Amino acid sequence: MHPKLSTVLASAICAFAAPAHADPDWKVVAQALGKEGTVQAGGIYRVGLPRADLKVRLDGVEIKPALALGTWLAFQPMGDKDAMIMGDLVLTHEEVNPVMKVLAENGIEVTALHNHLLRSEPATMYMHVGGHGDAVKLATALREALGQSRTPLGGGTASSSQPPAATGSADQKLDLDTATIDQALGRKGKVNGGVYQVSIPRAETITDGGMEVPEAMGSAIAINFQPTGGGKAAITGDFVLTADEVNPVIRALRANGIEVTALHNHMLKDEPRLFFMHFWANEDVNKLAKGLKAALDHIKVAKG
Repeated sequence: MHPKLSTVLASAICAFAAPAHADPDWKVVAQALGKEGTVQAGGIYRVGLPRADLKVRLDGVEIKPALALGTWLAFQPMGDKDAMIMGDLVLTHEEVNPVMKVLAENGIEVTALHNHLLRSEPATMYMHVGGHGDAVKLATALREALGQSRTPLGGGTASSSQPPAATGSADQKLDLDTATIDQALGRKGKVNGGVYQVSIPRAETITDGGMEVPEAMGSAIAINFQPTGGGKAAITGDFVLTADEVNPVIRALRANGIEVTALHNHMLKDEPRLFFMHFWANEDVNKLAKGLKAALDHIKVAKG
């Protein structure tokens, strides 16, 4: 074939080739949502929307937003400006149905609705959401839904109750023996909003509807410590468990004075099938670290 003809044919083929898929423009997504986020491992765009407007107390402890009041949303790029979204919305009882109405009208799925805490005043509910499509349209719908609540919008990046890696500086000072926690749990945590947060991924790959759910999308075990003085801490978070791990973990936590406060799903089409167990205690941090380690011994976690 003549060289010039080869060049012409190659150009023609390129002209008809499918265009490269573009990830969403996260700045535009942030404008639509009304809150900026950060790009994390795997290209996940995660936005924290802590309920700093709520003053929640539990057993005499004022709960910091980073401990258990952190609404978050995570966008996973899918090409052609599309994204898969997952999130957890922290809502008061009266906010639940107005928010759910807007989500349903815009094709965003509610995948779970439940408590995480017991005895808290005011009581809070946790609405897990999922969906996929144009990232900007999703962000616009989520902002409309959150507008039915008093969730603060605007400003820069913020904390959440279950981050893949907390945004605070590792050397921030807390009245807490973090070295004991790190040693017991086999992971180094991060300080975030006055709370020490530890994230522990499971060993296996987790999928939902055939799409991988990385740590930044909420698939990791989250353990949060809020100092309460005198070497004590309030703890909460969630263990991510397969069915055969549920009751061994319950027994380990109860044997160590840690209260189980909820057990439920967060996703609908997850593989392996997962259960999320929430917990609470306010106790000496050394005792808590020992109890949490006893629970982790029953879970298939990734090597640290």
